[in-house]
Amino acid sequence: MRCACVDIGSNTTRLLVAGAEAGRVAPVLAERAFVRLAGGAAGAPVADEMVDLLARVVARQAALARRHGAQTVHVVGTAALREAANRAALVAAVREAAGVEVRVLAEEEEARLTFAGAVAALAAPPDGPVGVVDVGGGSSELMVGTAAAGPSWTCSLPVGSGLLHERYVRSDPPGPDELEALRTAVAEAFGAVRPPVKPSLALAVGGSATSLARLAGGELDAAGLERALAALSSEPAARVAGRTGLHPERVRLLPAGLVLLGAAADTLGMPLQVVAGGLREGVVLHAAGGAWP
Repeated sequence: MRCACVDIGSNTTRLLVAGAEAGRVAPVLAERAFVRLAGGAAGAPVADEMVDLLARVVARQAALARRHGAQTVHVVGTAALREAANRAALVAAVREAAGVEVRVLAEEEEARLTFAGAVAALAAPPDGPVGVVDVGGGSSELMVGTAAAGPSWTCSLPVGSGLLHERYVRSDPPGPDELEALRTAVAEAFGAVRPPVKPSLALAVGGSATSLARLAGGELDAAGLERALAALSSEPAARVAGRTGLHPERVRLLPAGLVLLGAAADTLGMPLQVVAGGLREGVVLHAAGGAWP
């Protein structure tokens, strides 16, 4: 059985069509569209033109999923929808355009599904504690748990790559003062956050992590992140995008995402391994197992 998940994030709306069996996800189609819902003050309404654009994007992705054999289409929203003042209007617009309901996930539910999707991407999940980091556009999630039991500790921080970029970055590429402002804001946000146990393995999921892997490799350690930040701050986003194949909008947000991932690695006490799994994969797994209403 194939099903689909459309994940409405703060920066991107992502589609995954996949099958799932024995705790593994078999992707059929993945697609993303940049729809910037984040920006401005926390809790501000999403602009009307962005609501209309999002509704059209979700309608197109839902139709695309069905053409690729998805029997069910699950649409979920995260921080941008949780905090939007006009959330009800946004959900109604998607329902009318796409014929699907949007499930706005609570922080704990988002963490549980993301953790499941991340661990499922491993060939052999370890028996010990696993850390998972998901840096989004409007928030950042940290989790620690085991493959068998799921996350036992979660932390959601109200900082993401989109929000930080909007607040602190005006130049392309960002200048030294802007980078220092990002570091200061991230250090304040993470503060005294510490997991109860140190994981034996730390995973990074999401757009910032998978994009940075093209610049820093699949293991995001301190040296690799510094090299990537030097590259991002030495030439305009359009040039980096042309060289790496990344979307220019994603490149613009990467410095903020990179600083957040670096702080997350410090918090967990080890480098982050980038994996191709996360929230959408977690939704597919739970839907395949009958655990999704």
